[in-house]
This record gives sequence, structure tokens and C-alpha cells, in this order.
Amino acid sequence: MEPFLVSLILLLLLPLHGSSSPPCNFPAIFNFGDSNSDTGAHSSAFGPALPPNGETFSVQPAGRYSDGRLLIDLLAESLGLPYLSAYLDSVGTNFSHGANFAALSSTINDQNETFSRGGYSPFTLGVQLQEFTQFKYRSQLYFLGGVFMELMPKEEYFSRALYTIDIGQNDLTQGYSAKKPAEEFIPDTIGLLTTAIKSIYDEGGRHFWIHNTGPLGCLSYTLAATRPVPSEFDSVGCAVRFNELAQQFNRMLNETVAKLREDLPLATFAYVDVYSVKYLLVSQAEKYGFEHTFTACCGYGGGAYNYDGSKRCGFRTEINGTEVLMTKPCEDPSKRILWDGIHYSEAANRWIFDRISNGEFSYPPTSPISACHGGKMVVTEKGKDR
Repeated sequence: MEPFLVSLILLLLLPLHGSSSPPCNFPAIFNFGDSNSDTGAHSSAFGPALPPNGETFSVQPAGRYSDGRLLIDLLAESLGLPYLSAYLDSVGTNFSHGANFAALSSTINDQNETFSRGGYSPFTLGVQLQEFTQFKYRSQLYFLGGVFMELMPKEEYFSRALYTIDIGQNDLTQGYSAKKPAEEFIPDTIGLLTTAIKSIYDEGGRHFWIHNTGPLGCLSYTLAATRPVPSEFDSVGCAVRFNELAQQFNRMLNETVAKLREDLPLATFAYVDVYSVKYLLVSQAEKYGFEHTFTACCGYGGGAYNYDGSKRCGFRTEINGTEVLMTKPCEDPSKRILWDGIHYSEAANRWIFDRISNGEFSYPPTSPISACHGGKMVVTEKGKDR
């Protein structure tokens, strides 16, 4: 066969992933979410994420509830952008390349219980949207020149930016704890998320990168708090009822994103199936170099989960007049999936991002750098087209 024909055939056989599209050159990222993508909001409002949080990231805690970088950090790296400053952080912030509105313990739904009384964060998705709207309006101070021009995004960046959304996990745990019927609170929650996305669109947002929620039943804090009986575990060791709840949320979220593609044809949407990636990692942890799958690296109490909700990572107490760190981290966080029983380690986050960055787990298949090209593919479960 002629060399030209061989080359042509090989070219035609290449996978048609979004990564083959020209780069979008996003000038900024605006992120909305919870602790999975919080880069300092909670620390700014309620006190720092104490050491050993951040030990892999830097010498001092970096406002992240992990030993190191989060998926949003790795996303920024992949787009050639600096790490996002938290909107609430007043020290050392630079918003010229975007802003992060995510905060630990945030929900989509409004909450009745205050954070100080054991409730969830006051920085719900609705509040984060208000912050964004105010930020967009006030950012136009750049026309004054000087420091404003250096630290604020240009006006045209808001329509060219990538809008990332990673929230919903806390709504599921809150709904479950309150014994709300999933058939009722999940549709209401998705409805609020839809309204939020349309609000961002009305403010000029056009490119959306939306994460579904991960396998709740594979987290130390879920397993330690509920202690399922043997019949409630799957073959991997995760709690079935919590994973089914997450899957129910994800199915509706995917259907909603598909509808948004129809309703907002000028926008592009990437639905990122982090659930499948995380479950793949958990189910084959040893194969990928991880150990003690369900055990928190930084926790308290030892045992299978090493998790105590009253003694979280960074917990200190005074013994004989001396402050003592009660939750010492494991020897090698790079071999652990779970950092503190709720959040993933940097090593796990890097493994996860490597899988979602090539578009394999996104619908339509697209990489972050090509997320502005859109697509019409609709999938409800990985590999099953509708």
C-alpha cells in the first residue's frame, strides 16, 4: 500500500475527541462550588485550613482542604493560567485571570441552620452568584488604570472565560440526613442549579465546564458516620445507598445540561463525569499505586476509616498546657486517595484530572482547552448514547 494511503487511513482512524479542536485560549476562569474547589474562601471567612493541610502544596496552608492542589488548580495549570484567587480573600489576590467563588460546605439550596450551629456554609450557590454579579460590575474599575488594570479582568474576558461548576455533594448529604425524599429534593436542587447557570449566561457567560458529583458512598466520612451493614456494601466496599443517591442526581444533571444546550444554543456545555473517574480509581486503587482505599491519610481514631467528625485534619488540643496536633498525616500522602476522609489527596486529584483532561469522561468528548467548541452528544451513563 502507498505510504500516502497508509497515512490517510491512520488519520481517519484517530479518535474524534474535542482535544483535536484548536485551543480556545480562555483568558480567565470563574469557578462556583464547594470545598472540592475552594481555594481560600472558607479560610478567609472562618479561619485558616490548619496544617498539615497544604503540606504538599507549600510550606504554609494554602486555603485548600487537601494536602495539595485541587482539580481547579490543575485545570488552571492546563489552560496556562495562574491559580485562582478566592473572591473573599483580601490579601495577595489577583483577579486578572478570573476568580473563585467556591466555599467549603456550600450548597445549591438555601439553608436554615447557621454554620456556627452545625449547618452548612452561608455562601450558597445563590450567594456566590451575587458575589459574581458584584465582582463583574466592580471589576470595570480597570478603566481607571494603574493597579486596577493589572488586577482586574478585562470586560471582554467575561464572555470568553470558562465557567466551571462543581457543587451538589453537600445538598445530597443534607437531604439524606434530613430524610427528605430524593424524588423531591433532587429535582428542586437541579432546578436551582439550572437557574444559576442561566443567570451566568445572562451576565455574558458562554462556556461551561460542569462536574457531576462523585461517589459519596466511597468516602471515609460517609462510611464512618453511617456504618452500613455488610449487605449495604458493593463489591468494592462503598455504601450502595449513597452512591445510588449520587447517580440519581447525576442522571438528572446530565439531562438538564442536555436541555440547556437546546435552550442556550449560543453557549457550550461540557458535562464532566467525575463520578466514573473517581469510582474507577477507588475500585482499582492498588493497580494505580494507591493503598488503604477508604482510610483518611489525615484523621483521627485509626481503624478502617481513620475518621472522626469531631477531630478533623488539623485538629489540636491542649495537653498539660501544650498545644498538640491530634491528627497527624500518614507517612506518604501520594499513596492515598483520601486526604481527610472527605477530600482527595493531590496525588488522587492529579490522577483524576489526567483522565478528564483528554475528554474521555466528558460529554461531548472534549478537553478543557477545547471546551469552547461545544457539541450535541447526550449520554446518561458512560458509553451509552441516548
